[in-house]
Amino acid sequence: MGSDPIKHQFGNAQSMRKAQPRNLKMSSSIDAELIDVTNELLEAIAAGNWDKYQELCDPSITAIEAESYGLPVRGLDFHRFYFGPGGSRGKHRTTISSPMCHLAGDVGVIAYVRLVQRESEGNFKSVAMAETRVWRKMDGKWKHIHFHRSPMGSH
Repeated sequence: MGSDPIKHQFGNAQSMRKAQPRNLKMSSSIDAELIDVTNELLEAIAAGNWDKYQELCDPSITAIEAESYGLPVRGLDFHRFYFGPGGSRGKHRTTISSPMCHLAGDVGVIAYVRLVQRESEGNFKSVAMAETRVWRKMDGKWKHIHFHRSPMGSH
């Protein structure tokens, strides 16, 4: 089964998602919305765009991630620290791979593998993270309310 790559450019970074085969029921407009808003979020992170990140996230967002050593954190303050350096430096590409979406009322969940490929001074590195993001539709817009991110390995 073929895939239809869709690329998003942002600064010196690139994000790409692949459309899922129709038989995986990945064709609903809600699935596309969740993938698109997740791409927006990842673009904001890569660009170090704190204003866009805040716009997409609920102020009381919760998270479990490697940077918190697996402890749950609440709110945006913890995440703001990582925007200080100004985003990803150097040439890189972010890919959302194998997205799976679920909808329950006004809550949408997307689970995927996030692959980040970087080049710095002629050295290449790939990092894969398993990510699950929970979005809630509020006033007609998706707001990011929770995520869980776990490392899968690097090369």
